[in-house]
Amino acid sequence: MMPNEQAAAARPTAKYRSQFRIYVDVMRVIQREGNEAKPTRILYGANLSHDRLVKYLEELKSLGVIQESGSDEKVYGLTQKGIEFLNNFRKVEAFAGAFGFKI
Repeated sequence: MMPNEQAAAARPTAKYRSQFRIYVDVMRVIQREGNEAKPTRILYGANLSHDRLVKYLEELKSLGVIQESGSDEKVYGLTQKGIEFLNNFRKVEAFAGAFGFKI
């Protein structure tokens, strides 16, 4: 093996997250924070850049699964629809996991 090939082989491959998975990660951070999460907490918890965070928060708001409150400091919470989605997603995830699939 050439030195460059060794370095490439030793480097772990980056894991790809789908848009759907990022939605779930953002929603789980909000839920974990007691349904009141500030943008910075979501940014770190979901491992997103600021630009991507803003984009995904807007998309989740338009889907009606999160809501924004607060005038000076924005706070995000799950709507009833968002809570129901996460509950059902957990069931699907557990079902798929029982068969060895990872969602």
